[in-house]
Amino acid sequence: MDYSVLMTVYKSENPEYFRLSLESMLNQTKPSNDIVVVKDGSVTESIQNVIDDCDKAYLDRIHQLQLKENVGLGLALNAGLEICQNELVARMDSDDISLPERCEKQIALFESDPELDIVGTQILEFIDDPSNVVGKRSVPTKHEDILKFDKRRDPFNHPTVMYRKSKVMKYGPYGNYRKNQDTDLWIKMLSNGCKCANTEEELLMFRFDEGTYRKRKTWLNTKSLISIRWNAYRIHYCSFMDFLVVAIAQLGMFILPESFQKFIYGKLRR
Repeated sequence: MDYSVLMTVYKSENPEYFRLSLESMLNQTKPSNDIVVVKDGSVTESIQNVIDDCDKAYLDRIHQLQLKENVGLGLALNAGLEICQNELVARMDSDDISLPERCEKQIALFESDPELDIVGTQILEFIDDPSNVVGKRSVPTKHEDILKFDKRRDPFNHPTVMYRKSKVMKYGPYGNYRKNQDTDLWIKMLSNGCKCANTEEELLMFRFDEGTYRKRKTWLNTKSLISIRWNAYRIHYCSFMDFLVVAIAQLGMFILPESFQKFIYGKLRR
């Protein structure tokens, strides 16, 4: 089974992190013939050099899409999805690192169960260097457990997912949110009967730093997540209690000191 890779990049990205990320997808044990890189607005010369260098080194497998202005992750991903050539699409962020067998193992799950629409993986979190692993983020592996988990928390690690383009376009695509676009997409897809799974293995290295906490502790992040979860309640996807728990937790994270957020996140990290 062929698959596409979908990435976005923005001018403020670290070029070396981006190079490592892009090369990790180009060096998969089962390579993709279609690496879509969406430039979300203008990018720096350093970032463009990374794309051009990789394009030359890996035999023109990279397909670039230049957006006139920065539109945000969700809309940039939608634009990239439109030009992906294959039904299966592997997401990747511009600063994480996929392990070499990630896509091969995800495709194996799709081949073993043709009804699957989304397959994610577990992740290892690292700071600065991939050898400096500081934690992991575990999510349920079986469809029924994923459905239950999604009532209050994201059941997939977004940079790890491989999904069917046709189902994302039919039930999604990504909403016009500056934050939590993936939360919205999972609710839309799962509430419409899409079947899913996560691998048992950690197949992606997630770059974690102090800025990760600050990105989550904003009113924009808090408001968008509460709005998405309220919509989930309105369509009867989750109970009012599910919504209330999420809303109170998010408001608490926003109001309370960052040290509290670190403590809670440490408890949730498994």
